[in-house]
Amino acid sequence: MIKWHKEIKIPANIETVWRLFDLDRIQRIMPNVIAHEPIELKEGVVGSTYRQTYKEGKRTETYIVTDIEYENTDRKKHKRIEFVLGKAFKIQAGFTLIKEDENLTTFIYTGQNEGINFLGRSLLKLGGSKNNDKVVDDFVELVRSEAAKG
Repeated sequence: MIKWHKEIKIPANIETVWRLFDLDRIQRIMPNVIAHEPIELKEGVVGSTYRQTYKEGKRTETYIVTDIEYENTDRKKHKRIEFVLGKAFKIQAGFTLIKEDENLTTFIYTGQNEGINFLGRSLLKLGGSKNNDKVVDDFVELVRSEAAKG
C-alpha cells in the first residue's frame, strides 16, 4: 500500500479553491478525467456516486467514484472519495481546505492506493513511491496554479 499526505498554502480564498472540485470544473485540476457524470447524488453528499472516465495515452478506464466523507463550513471544506481502478487498486483520496484568512487557504491532499489482488500489489511495488510522489506533487501544484486564475 502507498500512502500520501501533502500540505501546501494557496494564496486564494477558500471558496475559490473549493469551486475547483465542482463537477463542472473538475477537469481544470484533473485534466485526464474526460468524463465525470453523477449516477446518484445523496443529500449531504456522503454516499453519492459518479461515473468517471480517465484517459492516459491510449488507455481509457471508467470506474465508479463514491463520496465517503464530506464537510462544508466557512472555515473548513473536506471531501474524501473512494474508487476501484482496473479491478486491481482500491484508491482513497482526501481533499481538505482550511481557511487561514480571506486570501490564504491550506490545502491538504491525502490518500492511499492499495493493491487488491496479486497484480495490483505487484504493480504498486514496481511503480514505487517515487512515481506516486511526483503525481501527488503535480496535482497539488495544478490546484495551486488553477486557484490563482480564479
